[in-house]
Amino acid sequence: MAPKDTKSGSASGKSRRSFLAHAFAGGVAAGTSYLGLTKDLYAQASGPIVLGNHCELTGGFSSWGYWHDKAVKAAVKLVNEQGGIAGRKVELVTEDTESNPATGSRKLRSLIDRSSAGFIIGSVHSGVMLASVPIATEMKTIYFSAGEATEVTGEKGTRYSFRTGTDTYALAAAGAPWAFANLGKNWTIISPDYAWGHSHYQEHKAVIEKLGGKVNPPIFVPLDAKDMVPYLAKIPQDTEVLFSVFFGALSVAFYTQAKNMGLEKTMRMYSVCGTMEAIAPADLQGAAEGVYLVENFPRMLSYKDDAFHKEHNARMEIDDVDAREKSSSRVMAKSHAWQSWENVFALKRAIELSGWKSKKDDPLVIEALEGLSMDNSIGHPQGAKSLRKQDHSGLVDCYISRVESGKFEVKQHVSKDDLALLMPPRVDLSKLPL
Repeated sequence: MAPKDTKSGSASGKSRRSFLAHAFAGGVAAGTSYLGLTKDLYAQASGPIVLGNHCELTGGFSSWGYWHDKAVKAAVKLVNEQGGIAGRKVELVTEDTESNPATGSRKLRSLIDRSSAGFIIGSVHSGVMLASVPIATEMKTIYFSAGEATEVTGEKGTRYSFRTGTDTYALAAAGAPWAFANLGKNWTIISPDYAWGHSHYQEHKAVIEKLGGKVNPPIFVPLDAKDMVPYLAKIPQDTEVLFSVFFGALSVAFYTQAKNMGLEKTMRMYSVCGTMEAIAPADLQGAAEGVYLVENFPRMLSYKDDAFHKEHNARMEIDDVDAREKSSSRVMAKSHAWQSWENVFALKRAIELSGWKSKKDDPLVIEALEGLSMDNSIGHPQGAKSLRKQDHSGLVDCYISRVESGKFEVKQHVSKDDLALLMPPRVDLSKLPL
């Protein structure tokens, strides 16, 4: 089992208020000093900074979108409690993408044109994200993606597109070599028939074949499928690793029906965090037991046990073990929704470093974001990270976990520095025009 992160402080024996006062003053970590010290005072007279929240509140990704929406609202609340951004209050305007690329594109234009959003905290839906980046670029507006399709920090990326979290390239680099060495060399990939699944297939196939393994033809499942059995029946009998990429109801159907067919008896089940986002493995009544997956924010506090993680959980109103909302049975989409929180603080840092005053200064913010380092802090509770200058990709720690007794137990920690070596940049977006 991987060693836990070194504790950077504890809020025990202090109230949350005293902890935050200490943290914001820079006493807990250097990375918090930029968050400001003056509560509810906005020094600039030039009006609020408007952030757009481009979020899946309804549709197929709403179980994730709920948490992205909650995270960005909580982050903005905290920023404003500490004096805003560069002394200016932050206003948040939200548009529901409805988990639909066409609707999302229209709503993005509305955020920028009608609501005057200067910066966008963007979609976790890969289709919406890929449709949005060209629009944000056309309208010269910085767009933070939370989806994982590689293209947005690859060949379809621009100077205006950023992602603090992982993409399919990073997840394949972080997890596939370990899974190849420890789980098996003959792989079959089953996924939804849309951008996210196709991107995972391409990235994982490249890694496994480079390592000398075999990747069978992919099995793509329609998004509206209810019965998974016809697709599961296509899995070759000699498969050693079944790599699945589903979400929401499709994940539940996949794990339940695969268990009923006894597939786990002849092959190892491997996946990424998205497959069980907003789902507690214990709720699947054993169907997910033994599954390996890559997390990029440990669901259990014990695997990154520090005051910032604990405070983030408190502000998101979740418990420290299952990441369940204390007022409901909802499970946080924790390996993705942290980005919506952290993107607010990354923007705050870049705006304040650049001296931004108005729209004409956006190029200065982009230059500040390119290569931006972020310390482990209340603003960045997932951990220390950087935004790589060339491809605008977040370099973050990843965790390979296994479901044991209904809990995510970390088995391997992949550091952000190791990840950077495993996934060199493929493009240099910083050379594109603004």
